[in-house]
Amino acid sequence: MFSGKIPLPDAKLAADVAPQGQTTAVLVLADGSAFRGVGIGAAGTTTGEVCFNTAMTGYQEILTDPSYAGQIIAFTFPHIGNVGANDEDNETTTPVTRGLVLRAAPTEPSNYRALAHLNTWLVRRNLIGIAGVDCRRLTRLIRDGGPQTGTLHHSIAGVGLDHAALAAEARAWPGLEGMDLARVVSCSQTYAWTETSWRYGSGYGQQTSPTHHVVAVDFGAKHNILRSLAATGARVTVVPAQSTAADVLRHKPDGVFLSNGPGDPAATGRYAVPMIRDVIAAGVPLFGICLGFQMLGLALGAKTKKMFRGHRGANHPVKEVASGKVAITSQNHGFMIDPATLPAGVTATHESLFDHSLEGLAVEGKPVFGVQYHPEASPGPHDAQDHFATFAAMIAKRSA
Repeated sequence: MFSGKIPLPDAKLAADVAPQGQTTAVLVLADGSAFRGVGIGAAGTTTGEVCFNTAMTGYQEILTDPSYAGQIIAFTFPHIGNVGANDEDNETTTPVTRGLVLRAAPTEPSNYRALAHLNTWLVRRNLIGIAGVDCRRLTRLIRDGGPQTGTLHHSIAGVGLDHAALAAEARAWPGLEGMDLARVVSCSQTYAWTETSWRYGSGYGQQTSPTHHVVAVDFGAKHNILRSLAATGARVTVVPAQSTAADVLRHKPDGVFLSNGPGDPAATGRYAVPMIRDVIAAGVPLFGICLGFQMLGLALGAKTKKMFRGHRGANHPVKEVASGKVAITSQNHGFMIDPATLPAGVTATHESLFDHSLEGLAVEGKPVFGVQYHPEASPGPHDAQDHFATFAAMIAKRSA
């Protein structure tokens, strides 16, 4: 709980906003582009796909989102760290993000919920970062040239900044295509989830009187998605990513949820798609988000592909095709369902107003649907949160 006192920043803040302008970190992309700056967080070297996120809030939720496994996040908003870090906004227990890139070093926290300086939080979680980078230049490079890998090196003493060697390391990284990262971030055993949504003044609640039972398949599930399911009245049972249909159905669920997660949906789909097809055949209401949405598409016969420009931010406009209603959504994905491959009987329900990519689908005559974006709003707006209520209504209709 908040103690009433804002803690001072870590005395060993690696940046200390760059004493005498000293360079202690560098990000080198596979094409040789180098971005020098000041190290923040843990010291070390990390390699991954470099992406950018345009959200203005929710950096702690973003850094703990399991969907960012294998990725180094560049934040386009310059004031990252200004509200500090706390114990309530983590979306997973152990972050799997490869690293972070900032325009400015984190400042002292200025928020009543802050329990730690962001740099202290990063060090404790062994997350490597760099500040002082021209993030606009980096964003334009990725936007215009497509995704590429990068190696981030942070040394307190500023040594080991060998650009050629770091670029070679970035080029040697295989990339996210073909990677099954869901099994890396998924839970290892089944467990029950009862926590519900956060409310001002009372924090998180508990689901003590469930009205239905949902089995959530954990491909990298964010905590707030599970909270949103529980808040609709669900008793939530979370099962590992590699669960079979028999594993899922033996819990006798009223509905099955397919979570978000990292990596290539085609790679994870090798074991997940047969499970999804059998759950659909059993007639159980099914709802998928992000990676779960993409693998739902694969199970229905569509194809997925890597995007030239991924969607990562909290300001993405999505139109509901039937009504024309527009919602501002939170998104984080670098793969997509190819809308041209949707089979007969599967309807495109939502589309992006940025690039007209597929953002939602439903199966005609069956209680099966999914969305590409994140309706749990963590971080992001609450415009699309009613999808959880839609899922609960589907379950209630089938159970009636």
